[in-house]
Amino acid sequence: MEFIAHIDIMPLDALLDPQGKAVSSSMKNLGLEEITNVRIGKHITLQVSASSKDEAEARVDDACKRLLANQIMEKYRFELEETASV
Repeated sequence: MEFIAHIDIMPLDALLDPQGKAVSSSMKNLGLEEITNVRIGKHITLQVSASSKDEAEARVDDACKRLLANQIMEKYRFELEETASV
């Protein structure tokens, strides 16, 4: 089975997000005062081959923990989408 993983990695809520803070300040300068508390993260997509959805979830979770997200400063979540078999 083939899956596409959509992974979102964001700074932990308790940590300052300097990039998000800079963007929030810029929103005011652009006349967009109603936009506040911007947080900036990253979105990753990847393909994974696995015998089941549970196995694919375990592999993606392992990749996030070991390489993609710095768990000291970031949190992550992901969704799997099964691709059509050819």
